[in-house]
Amino acid sequence: MKSKKWILFLLPVLVMVGIFAHKPNATYLLGEARWRYDKLPESNIEVPTERTIQWNSESEFATRLIQEELKREVAKVWDKDKKSGSPKAILRQFLAEENIPEVNRLMQEMQPWGTSGSAWLLNPNGGYNFALTPFTTILYLFDDKPDILYPATKKHLLEVLLINEGGDFSDAVPNMLGRVKDSENHILMAQGSKYLKNHYMWLHGKRDKKYNNLTNGMEEGILNLLNEHKELGLYEFNSVPYSAYAITPLLNLEAFGSDAVQKSALDVLDYICFTYALGSYNFKYYPPFRRRLDRHKTTSLSKDYETVFMKSWLSFHPEINYNTPVKNGNNHAMMAVAFPYRPADKVVDLIFDKSQEYFVKLGHGVKSCPEIYSAGAGYLLSAGGANQGKWSIIVARPTCLFLDDDAEEITDVIHLKGKGKNFMKWNDTGVYKDFACTNGTIFIPEKYKIVAENKLWKIYNVDENLSVAVHSSNNLSILSICKNQNPKTLASNLLENNSEINKLH
Repeated sequence: MKSKKWILFLLPVLVMVGIFAHKPNATYLLGEARWRYDKLPESNIEVPTERTIQWNSESEFATRLIQEELKREVAKVWDKDKKSGSPKAILRQFLAEENIPEVNRLMQEMQPWGTSGSAWLLNPNGGYNFALTPFTTILYLFDDKPDILYPATKKHLLEVLLINEGGDFSDAVPNMLGRVKDSENHILMAQGSKYLKNHYMWLHGKRDKKYNNLTNGMEEGILNLLNEHKELGLYEFNSVPYSAYAITPLLNLEAFGSDAVQKSALDVLDYICFTYALGSYNFKYYPPFRRRLDRHKTTSLSKDYETVFMKSWLSFHPEINYNTPVKNGNNHAMMAVAFPYRPADKVVDLIFDKSQEYFVKLGHGVKSCPEIYSAGAGYLLSAGGANQGKWSIIVARPTCLFLDDDAEEITDVIHLKGKGKNFMKWNDTGVYKDFACTNGTIFIPEKYKIVAENKLWKIYNVDENLSVAVHSSNNLSILSICKNQNPKTLASNLLENNSEINKLH
């Protein structure tokens, strides 16, 4: 009996030792990060980089964004709110050049309220890197403006508030023996702020070897991290709500890093923006995403933070001049307008102009799902993706047909979704050129009327030159986009060429 008890005791211990012995396995089972580095096949589409647009230096959107929030956020600053909003509230005051003496006095009284990395049982105060990122932005943006960032405040910022410095690049969850990789946004925020503090100190004459990023491992670590994102994309692709916390430290690195780091961060940002342009239409964006499963109920077509950043940048465009309030994420929009980054020319065009037809698959690696898009003049088909099990932390969404309109909610657009109510069982990757299918249902908004039909097909006119052919039966829904065709002739031809329902299945 004693031996059996020892076996029962030792078995889980041995299992845990076996897991921790292999970092990818430990990360897969215990973390929320990329656990395998399987390089994707070479892309056959180049990420656009050409920039000829003469962007405006100011925008009404940015000015209003900063001014409208000032009074509301003063309370946050004065109350010393010890969350990520506080440094961003300070940044907003500095950008507006308001309450400068009071804000400097507050900063000089502040103390770090946590530690870096993800919060968990053995790192209960984790998450301070949410503050490190805007604190780093404040340091660099106002370094040469002593009338805004007072010298004593900057000294306190460097010596007290920016807690990460030195070498030893780390991508691990704190206090997990280095065996579990931390989530993507935490790595970028924590290691990005450490790298940039070192960089600042070195540039300002502090020649202690711990600040030399070229010899302490930080330059190599950051470049390797950025290279991983260039080759594999973001692991937390389209993440709700973490994408903003990955984009902002990338903006810091692109604006303030070494030449090599700036170039590499620019490449990653350009890739993120290009994938957004491919998968969105007039700011409608509803792709599959990784993290978090509890956000699957979001119905807005523009509540993601990629859209917030893009709208913020386009407010500086000389012709588009976007000037409508964002629905959420004002703090992230404020960060976006503070940086010099602007998307490439073709990215801007592609968001609004789908006249050059394309069919694109974007891979995201092992235990993931692709993004699949089919587009042409006046439309975009956006596949909803597929969950790959609980540990994949992927949210599958309905496949959507976006048109050249102002739809705002999922109920405003034609969409297909997998069978049943559980999105974790859907496979909404059934999209090809001008075509979509699912084993579930299709939703047609009331505004679209049937203009022709027969026993298998219904035809809807959705645009002057576009018709949508729909078949819906048990366990099968099909949508086909047809251009410049007579609806009755189209219905007849579809029935003639697809007359047997079992063949449709």
